[in-house]
Amino acid sequence: MNEIEMKKTKCVQAATKKIGKLHAVLRILRPAQWIKNFFVLAPLIFGGALFQLESLCAGLITFLAYSFAASSIYCYNDIHDVDDDRRHPEKCHRPIASGTISVGQAYVLMILMIVLSLAMVSFLLLPGCFVSISEHSVLKVAGVIVFYWLLNLAYCAKLKQYAIIDVCVVAFGFVLRLLAGGFAVDIVLSKWIVLMTFLITLFMSFAKRRDDVLRMEATGEAPRKNTIRYNLTFINQAITITASVTLVCYIMYTVSPEITAKFHTDYLYLTSIFVLVGLLRYIQIAVVDKKSGNPTKIILKDHFTQFVVLAWLVAFILIIYVV
Repeated sequence: MNEIEMKKTKCVQAATKKIGKLHAVLRILRPAQWIKNFFVLAPLIFGGALFQLESLCAGLITFLAYSFAASSIYCYNDIHDVDDDRRHPEKCHRPIASGTISVGQAYVLMILMIVLSLAMVSFLLLPGCFVSISEHSVLKVAGVIVFYWLLNLAYCAKLKQYAIIDVCVVAFGFVLRLLAGGFAVDIVLSKWIVLMTFLITLFMSFAKRRDDVLRMEATGEAPRKNTIRYNLTFINQAITITASVTLVCYIMYTVSPEITAKFHTDYLYLTSIFVLVGLLRYIQIAVVDKKSGNPTKIILKDHFTQFVVLAWLVAFILIIYVV
């Protein structure tokens, strides 16, 4: 091999190493998980402000701010769980557990992400932006994001070790997303929306824990420390209860005088059909297919679920904006 070929080989190796490092950074930041933060935009839909440019821009900025904060938490989670991840058959491939990214580098990414998050919030105050939001509202958005960040640090460090508390903290995190979006666009959230958000995410969290219980029964080893406080009987009942209450809550929302008067329509109850079908599909995935361990993967890859969500969204938008 001549000198030119050696240089080319070294360049290829260096480029490959950089690409591998970038891939590892993306894996630890988990941008695919940002889909959860679309709950930030829910107030736009339910508040009838989806097609208002200022509100949409404010919502999107808040979405990015929340996403960066979430990525900061993912970094800390992988730092804290590195020893457990190395013993896990799948999580051992995570960047820190596999040694692709050091703990020190992960801490740098963690701090960088939360700084970027707060920087995005500050954009809401910049003159010349497409948004018009008061300083008080911006402080509320920042306060919610900081509280979410601190709560999830506590969750990663300790709270996720306690059964029931763990799923409640996860569900409450989605309520915080909703509140941040509401403050950003100055929309007062209906109590029904807050309840539904908590219930639907609690339902999905229990379904995710079902996957852990199945793995524990198959291998004899608990994937999480709190998995031993769950079993299939309890999980199945919890899934049934939360799904039922979620559906009832949604129906109550669509027929409530407050909502029918706000949107000037009595037809929102028709969208309950899609909610029912969506819940049944998710239960089918959890109980029949036994693949409820990754809610994000289900939403991104299950075409049936995607169709139901899209059909619900289109029907809801048509009813409140067109009919």
